[in-house]
Amino acid sequence: MSNDKGLRDAPVKIGTKQTMRMVELGRAEEVYVAENADPRLTSKIVALCNQHAVKVTYVDTMVNLGKACGIEVGAAMVAIVKP
Repeated sequence: MSNDKGLRDAPVKIGTKQTMRMVELGRAEEVYVAENADPRLTSKIVALCNQHAVKVTYVDTMVNLGKACGIEVGAAMVAIVKP
């Protein structure tokens, strides 16, 4: 992942419920989705992002996405929140 530092410094919401909520409320600037996450979850967030014109960026694994956010566990998706 190219901007690991950026995710640590940016205001983010980690996890499926929080990410979906930010997109629905129009507060998500960009969403990162792990390619190895459950497709039942990722397909919903990608469709929601398309409806709300939110950019989706894919990350290879949940572990790498979690590390990019500075957490010790994997993350299926992360939303960067608008300031």
